[in-house]
Amino acid sequence: MIHPTRLLAALAAFTLSAAAADNPYIGRWALDLPGGRAGWLGVESKDGALSSSVLWGGGSVVPTQGTELRDGKLLVTRLSQAKRKSKDGAEISETITETLTVTAIGDTITGRSVKTRPEGKAFGETEFIGKRIPALPPRPDLAKIKFGPAIELLNGRDLSGWRLIKADDLSGWKVEDGVLMNRVVKEPGKHFGNLRTDAEFEDFNLKLEVRTQEASNSGVYLRGVYEVQIMESYGKPLDSHHMGALYSRITPAVASEKPIGEWQTLDITLVDRHLTVILNGATIIDNQPVLGCTGGALTSDEFKPGPIFLQGDHTNVDYRNMVLRPVVK
Repeated sequence: MIHPTRLLAALAAFTLSAAAADNPYIGRWALDLPGGRAGWLGVESKDGALSSSVLWGGGSVVPTQGTELRDGKLLVTRLSQAKRKSKDGAEISETITETLTVTAIGDTITGRSVKTRPEGKAFGETEFIGKRIPALPPRPDLAKIKFGPAIELLNGRDLSGWRLIKADDLSGWKVEDGVLMNRVVKEPGKHFGNLRTDAEFEDFNLKLEVRTQEASNSGVYLRGVYEVQIMESYGKPLDSHHMGALYSRITPAVASEKPIGEWQTLDITLVDRHLTVILNGATIIDNQPVLGCTGGALTSDEFKPGPIFLQGDHTNVDYRNMVLRPVVK
């Protein structure tokens, strides 16, 4: 007898395959963007109408304003507000139209992005490529997952085993009294760096403690691809950009933050592209599917090992007692 969860997953995969046969663009795509940035494109069809959402390097996954097929190509339209200076120095606010023209060949796509100002002047043309993301597997039975020996990621003395992602960035990271601290200075021309492990991992359980500071905004990136948000959001409504969320993708089920300055515990499990997050003892994300990379990812490739990295380019934050146990297969 086929387990109901596996049957539903198989039916979903069949439905997606059938839809893709009629429209090769339907599905989820991992994008390689200019400058080595990671992106994502999701295309859906409902009641005969196409819709899409995009992650373009940094920031959030956002819905687009238009999705259509034209002459065998997919045209995706995004609108954004921008400001610029005129020749006489006056500030101009305008709506920029960005059009992505995408061509699919099997499980790969090539694309071109062009931005257009209200008067019709085109600028900022770039090219990108992408690969279809395979269908998600069924939710893993975490009770049956085996984890290996614990790996202490922080030694409590120094930054051994860690390095800046970009060596030329300023480092606000230091270890004091067993605590990994990030201290940044917000001044023009100063850019503080993100910190990553030398080691790389696949699926795992990660436990850590974090202490937010005033207006803290950081993140723990799993495999360098998925950001679990670290933010001072105590007392705020549920949001996919608040503490413990999978940034812009999965909103916590309950608010479980502690007040500013208190140590908080995170228990994070990533298995088969499914995420569980326990914040301060409350399950806020329960074995939920992850549809793609998040903003600021090192790569859009979800199928290779990667580092744990800590976002350090925003604000001050503290970490300690970071322990990882890899999945044993």
